[in-house]
Amino acid sequence: MVLSHRLIKSALKPFLLLVALVSFSVTAVSFAQQANADSSDKPQYSAVYKEAKKHLGTSYVYGATGPTHFDCSGFTKYVYKKSIGKAIPRTAQAQYRGTKKVSKSHVKKGDLVYFGSSTFGISHVGMYIGNGKMIDSQNRGVVTEKVYAPWWHVVGFSRPATLSYD
Repeated sequence: MVLSHRLIKSALKPFLLLVALVSFSVTAVSFAQQANADSSDKPQYSAVYKEAKKHLGTSYVYGATGPTHFDCSGFTKYVYKKSIGKAIPRTAQAQYRGTKKVSKSHVKKGDLVYFGSSTFGISHVGMYIGNGKMIDSQNRGVVTEKVYAPWWHVVGFSRPATLSYD
């Protein structure tokens, strides 16, 4: 009886080793595929920025959603949908409420910047493009300008989509 137990045990060792090796290999491949998917599945900031830049100079019309005229939130909504297929709410207030907030210290290109009297009184939105600047649609049409211009009161920032950067 002892001999047959030892024989079974010695015969199972290679089988169990093979099962462990296959399990480890499948797990390693799965993690590698997930890491690649995480970086390559993110939309490119360059696509969002390129779409936004196409509309520089487009005239402002209150309530317009593009592409021949925009208001501020119509512009951000249009740019995100057209460039990467991301739907965001229609109004500046709804965009602020419906997207992930980020702190000023964590703002990235492509994030939205909100202006107004408070988080309950959002009156304007633009897209941050780096170096303290944004692209937005306002009374002068679609323009680039400083985020911290004296006529703006920054209320907060949000990230409508996680983007990768070239």
